[in-house]
Amino acid sequence: MKKIFSFFILSFLFFLLVGPLASAQLLNADVASELNNKAEVTTGQAGLTNVSLGILAANIIRVVLSLLSVIFLVLIILAGFKWMTAAGNEEQIKKSQSSMKSAIIGLVLILAAYAITYFVFNYLPFTGGSKMGPVA
Repeated sequence: MKKIFSFFILSFLFFLLVGPLASAQLLNADVASELNNKAEVTTGQAGLTNVSLGILAANIIRVVLSLLSVIFLVLIILAGFKWMTAAGNEEQIKKSQSSMKSAIIGLVLILAAYAITYFVFNYLPFTGGSKMGPVA
């Protein structure tokens, strides 16, 4: 009984999910072109442009790397502040130096990631086999 019930549930879900996909193929060319024209007008009015996936990914990566650079700056300032307020305490000075070393290693990683993404998005094709212009 459980198997029959689960079969009916799965069949119902299958037809529920596949039915709309199959009916979408019944649209004629006129309706499809009209919908496409309306979509283009709407995106134009909204100020949206056609951006390739490669350029979008490059912009997102650039923003994330910029935020990481700001975090690096904050970490260096905090470590320097701790060092200056250590008042000769060697243990606190060593902790702040360790924090600075870790932040600098993080900066090197951020710069390496930026260099890699710059190379990938500038010298590898992402727009249908044609060479893309510089990202930065």
